[in-house]
Amino acid sequence: MLNDFVKWNTRMSAVYALGIWTMVGSYATTFTVSPTISEQKKEVEEPADPDTHVYVTAHSKTTVTYKKDFVPFTTRIYNYVKSFSEPGAADK
Repeated sequence: MLNDFVKWNTRMSAVYALGIWTMVGSYATTFTVSPTISEQKKEVEEPADPDTHVYVTAHSKTTVTYKKDFVPFTTRIYNYVKSFSEPGAADK
């Protein structure tokens, strides 16, 4: 029984060591191969219109143009519910 425990402990130690060295190797590869943050950072062009927002991800670039005086639906719902508890609070 003690011999089985020693075998099991040796196997689990090997699995743990393999996992740790794999993680260390992936971190080392990531920091030596991938470009630095300053190289990745590019100037994001600001839109001339303040109602236009540009969202840039690694895979896409999305431009969202809001209407003038746009109020999000969540704010509208919040103000509606708030009007029941505080009269006149939704007008602010």
